[in-house]
Amino acid sequence: MTTEVTPPATATTPATSTAPGARLVWTRTRGIVLAVVLILVTAVAMAAVRSQARHGALDPRSADPYGSRAVAALLADREVSTRVVTSLGAARAAAGPDTTLLVASPDLLTHRQQTGLHAATAHSGGRTVLVAAGSSSVERLAPGVSADPATSSGTTLEPGCALPEARRAGSADTGGIRYTTTHVDADSCYPSRRLATLLRVPATSGGDTVVLGAPDILYNKRLDQQGNASLALQLLGSRHHLVWYLPSLSDTLATDDGERKNFLDLLPSGWLRATLQLFVAAALAAFWRARRFGPLVPERLPVAIRASETVEGRARLYRKADARDRAAAALRSTTRTRLAPLVGVPVAQAHAPEALLPALSAHLHGDGQALHSLLFGPPPGDDAALVALTDQLDALEREVRRP
Repeated sequence: MTTEVTPPATATTPATSTAPGARLVWTRTRGIVLAVVLILVTAVAMAAVRSQARHGALDPRSADPYGSRAVAALLADREVSTRVVTSLGAARAAAGPDTTLLVASPDLLTHRQQTGLHAATAHSGGRTVLVAAGSSSVERLAPGVSADPATSSGTTLEPGCALPEARRAGSADTGGIRYTTTHVDADSCYPSRRLATLLRVPATSGGDTVVLGAPDILYNKRLDQQGNASLALQLLGSRHHLVWYLPSLSDTLATDDGERKNFLDLLPSGWLRATLQLFVAAALAAFWRARRFGPLVPERLPVAIRASETVEGRARLYRKADARDRAAAALRSTTRTRLAPLVGVPVAQAHAPEALLPALSAHLHGDGQALHSLLFGPPPGDDAALVALTDQLDALEREVRRP
């Protein structure tokens, strides 16, 4: 009786792929993704916060809460014209006995510009109003006046002086920077802890300079509170013309030497230091991540791979990349390494034509030029030439090995 034996089923090896899966991709990139999301959330939050910021602050054309359009409208009803200028030259040219010049942000001007503006207004016979002038500007724009480092703790203050404009206005939201002066004939009003938040310094030419510690009485949102409107209209409406100077980027870009600043000059020094610290931290992090943990330790492969499979795999890679030049170079290099000991040439000189070719020619009694073309020639032009080169190298090695 014949028993038919069924051969065992061949186990099917599951196909493997070197492409990373979705879970591996997420594990590798989740840190970057989370960082990007955090940056986006922070940017949106900052945009939301900045959306509530002051737009058009102290601009007589702006109807925003922190603008000053309401003051300009009330002055227009009193036949006081308001003109906005954004350059130092226009502000200096506008100074005159029939003009009130309001400087919205005196601290934005350089020292040389502040000195030049004071020279144009000191003898003009008009009125100059400095809004929230700090210690860096008030000493040049109003000599004899200095700003106290401590600001006012309150906003609504009483006049506390004999200045008619202040007495008629009554309590107002002045506050802000506090000032002291050496002028004995100056009017020190709205004191906070015995220091004035509004100063009027008369000039010998008939004009005067008003230093206002805070811009609150000029804001649209606070004009109808306390005596703010009355005080603002009296301070700005004493002349027929009001020139509202808003320092622009063209002014703040100029240095004391008359040269123009570049973008880096506009950045605060703290930002440059912080950027340098970030670069140092990034370099340290890169050094930490790239450091060696010790010498390499050889490890046995979990499975043994036959040499023929390795050769076939590398050949497929060469063919896929169309790298006939590298394949030919590898074949020639291996052949030279095997032939050198057979003809008495050290392996270290196997790739030197002047050492290998004479020894081969003497051993084979052959043509040195043909051997040079075979072992050191140019790469083959197509696959057929590569196969022919392989056959020729094999034939050469067999001939050298033949006794």
